[in-house]
Amino acid sequence: MDVKEVLRFAEDLVFAKTGEHLDDLQEAILRGAWKGQRYSKIAEESHCTEGHVRNVASELWQVLSDVLGEELNKSNFKTTLERCRFSIISSNFAKDFGSINNINVCGDTLQPPEVTKTRSPSTPTSETSKPQTRLDLADAPHISLLCDRTSELATLEKWIVQEKCTLAAISGLSGIGKTALSLHLIPQIQHNFESVIWRSLRHSPPLETTLKNILEFLLNKPEIELPTSILERIFLLMEYLRKNRCLIILDDVQSILSSGQLAGNYRTECENYSILFRQIGETTHNSCLILNSWEPPREITALKGENLPVRTLQLKGIDAAAEIFRQKSLLNPETWENLINTYQGNPLWLKIVATTIQEIFRGRVAEFLKYDRLFLGEELAATLHPQINRLSELEKKLISQLSREANSVSIEQLLQDADLSPSDLFNGLQSLGRRSLVEIEEQENETLFSVCPVVRQYVISNPVN
Repeated sequence: MDVKEVLRFAEDLVFAKTGEHLDDLQEAILRGAWKGQRYSKIAEESHCTEGHVRNVASELWQVLSDVLGEELNKSNFKTTLERCRFSIISSNFAKDFGSINNINVCGDTLQPPEVTKTRSPSTPTSETSKPQTRLDLADAPHISLLCDRTSELATLEKWIVQEKCTLAAISGLSGIGKTALSLHLIPQIQHNFESVIWRSLRHSPPLETTLKNILEFLLNKPEIELPTSILERIFLLMEYLRKNRCLIILDDVQSILSSGQLAGNYRTECENYSILFRQIGETTHNSCLILNSWEPPREITALKGENLPVRTLQLKGIDAAAEIFRQKSLLNPETWENLINTYQGNPLWLKIVATTIQEIFRGRVAEFLKYDRLFLGEELAATLHPQINRLSELEKKLISQLSREANSVSIEQLLQDADLSPSDLFNGLQSLGRRSLVEIEEQENETLFSVCPVVRQYVISNPVN
């Protein structure tokens, strides 16, 4: 976001609130704040007094604060505007002056909507009577590139809006696009909700902390007025979710799940999250909880079903990554499909290898493929390490065996080669499948299992036994 974009975006926000354009001094204040200048410097360049600049700035920050729904000042202007640009574009008030339905989901950032600046602020619109959706996306990352996910977006919208799904778990390997998918989903469906909340569980916060943060926003009450026990807080939250329509997104849910056990088990100190997830998945209410995770929590697999209010979406790789390669200035487009297949369409893996090709081969994919069809550099290996490292001993034994196989293998062959009982083998395969680390195919009425080439290469290079 450069200075021109900042001024254009800020003017859109100010016009939406006041119906007036930015004047020269207001633009100078925004430009100076973006550059980190002091008010005295802005005043000197604008040929006016510092006091006058401060007065104009105070009024401008108040207008922007009202539009953004949070306190804005010179010191936090840059970081807040970068973060809130996505929130504002996706919020309901944007419909007053532009459409949010023309979002290009293959771009790195969302562009501000075009504003019809000739409309008087007093002109009635069909949206003015509708309440705005309250957004709390302070915990959300910047919206990023999302390509070839039209089908997944449509599926989630159908589940949540039409079929009133109360809990949706989006799972898949790191870098597959769970977070980006959820971020792009918000502007499509948020007008169906009174409140939208994003919380990250990356640092494994205790359940009472997560509940506190959610309830403080929904109820607009300080912690001192909330009940102290976890069960009372869950009860209070469920009461609110029944009376109101809210969308809650919890990102990085794998951080509250344990290592060294089969998929979906909780860390000891986070076991009580299962109470919350069961309450939301099993009881009737008007809201929806989205969980983004490498693997779904254990109760989700028991509660999910096509005709049930709990659903799971396991993300696979993308087939079209042309935008990723174009942004990296890669050459030889006739070879791109080969690259996509080799790296299983994982957007993060493709970005990493595309950077390598750009830096070493100046973007020539054909030259890269001559030397190594599958390059597993340190950066890519680092994304796999925490996922492989968290496996149980049973899973490590099984994935090591699968990685030694050049082709897909049957259960009968695995029973012989891995020296496992049927019960252990089934548990291990099921858990690896939930972690998206094993691929399943059918061939002549027989189920076959394999691991993708990238995972195989990692396991061979980094033995897990």
